[in-house]
Amino acid sequence: MKSNFLLTNATLIDPKLEDTYIGALEIKNGVIFKIHKGYPNIKIKTIDCEGKYLGPGIIDIGVKICEPGERHKESFKSAGQAAAAGGVTTMITRPDTLPPIDSPEILSFMHQRGSDASLVNIFPMATLTKNREGREMVEMGFLLDSGAIAFSDGDLVITDLKILTRALTYAKSLDALVVGHIQEPTLSQGATSTSGKFASLRGLPSVSVIAEKIGLERDLSIIEMTGTKYHIDQISSEVSLPALIRAKRLGLDITAGVSIHHLTLNELDIGDYKTFFKVKPPLRSEQDRVSMVEAVSGGIIDIISSMHTPQDEESKRLPFEEAASGAVALETLLPAALRLYHSKSITINKLWAALTLNPAKRFGLASGRLEEGCPADLVLFDPELPFILDRETLKSKSKNTPFDGHRMQGRVLKTFVAGEEVYSG
Repeated sequence: MKSNFLLTNATLIDPKLEDTYIGALEIKNGVIFKIHKGYPNIKIKTIDCEGKYLGPGIIDIGVKICEPGERHKESFKSAGQAAAAGGVTTMITRPDTLPPIDSPEILSFMHQRGSDASLVNIFPMATLTKNREGREMVEMGFLLDSGAIAFSDGDLVITDLKILTRALTYAKSLDALVVGHIQEPTLSQGATSTSGKFASLRGLPSVSVIAEKIGLERDLSIIEMTGTKYHIDQISSEVSLPALIRAKRLGLDITAGVSIHHLTLNELDIGDYKTFFKVKPPLRSEQDRVSMVEAVSGGIIDIISSMHTPQDEESKRLPFEEAASGAVALETLLPAALRLYHSKSITINKLWAALTLNPAKRFGLASGRLEEGCPADLVLFDPELPFILDRETLKSKSKNTPFDGHRMQGRVLKTFVAGEEVYSG
C-alpha cells in the first residue's frame, strides 16, 4: 500500500486551464485522490510546498537510452536518475538502439530493464522497419501485443514510398501511432548546419530548411492517403508551418513536436565550432527559433521534447563535421523551457500543456493531468531559482549539453512517480 499524504500551499499548474491557482493535492495509493482549492485542514501527513509550482510530471518523447549495446553512454538507471532530477516522470524511448527494437524479444528486454532499473515510467517505441533499413515492415501486431507504444525508424527516413505506404496502411489497420522524422535524407546527408551566411562564413556543409518542408509535404500526402495516426518528432523551421497548418485544417490525425534546443538556441550558438551544439536537425536561424516559440504558444506545434541523445567524449571531441550529433537534455529540459516563460513568450500553463497534457493525449497515457483519479506523477519546482549549469554535475553518464556554463533559472525540488518521491533537491 502506497503512502497517503497532502501536498499543500502549492501553486498548481493545470495544463487544461489558462492560469495557475493556490491549492493542494491529496494523494492516496499512488493517485490524485482529491484536488483542494485554498488551504484545506486535513489530518494527514502534509508536505508544505511553500507556494512553489506543482504540476503533472513531464512526459518526454524521443529519449534515447543506450541499452543494449552502448550502455557506456546511458543506461536505464542513469537515465532514470537524470529524468527524476529534471522533473520527467515518463520517458517515451526511441528504438534506435544497438540492436534496434524491432522484435518482441528486444522490446520485452527494454520493458524489463526499464521496470527494474529506472526511477520513472518507461514506454518504448519499436522500429517501423526491420533493422531500421526501410526495406521490410516489422511485425507490428506482435510488437503492439508486447507493449510498443508507437513505431518509428528515428532519423533514418524511409525512401521507398511503397514500403512507407504499406507500413502506414498496416499501422492504420491496427490503430497504431507512427512517429516520423521529416528531413529529406538526400539533401540533408552530411549537413552540419543550416544554409545561410553564417554557415558560409564558417565553411560548414549545410542544408536548406526546404529539405524539411519537402520531407513534411511528402509524408503529409501519404498520411492523407492512408489516414494513419502520425506524430512529427521535430519541426524546426518557419517554412514548414503552412503545410502543417493545412494538414490540421484538413482534419488529418497529425501532431507535431519541437526540441527544446530549437526553441532556445540558434545557429549562432555554434560559435567557435562547439560540438555540443551539433544536433539533428541543425540549429536554425533566430527567425526560425522565434517562429517555433510562437507556434507552440499558438497550438500549431503540440509537444516540446528533449530529444535526449547521449554521446560520449570520444564522439564529441572531434572536428565539427566529424562529431556525432545530439545533446543530453533530461535535466536541462525544464530550466531551458522556463526561459520561454521568463521572457513572457509563453504562459506557464501553455508551456505545461506542451510538456505534459499533449504528449499524454497523443500517446494514450493516463498521466499528464491534474485530475482526480489520475496517477500522482508530479513535479514540484521553483521557477525563479537561479544557478549556473555545470555539466559534470549531471546525472546522465554522458555530459554533452550545450548549456554547460550557462545561467539557468528554475530548479526541481521534488519529483513523484505514482505517489512515491523519486527525487528531492
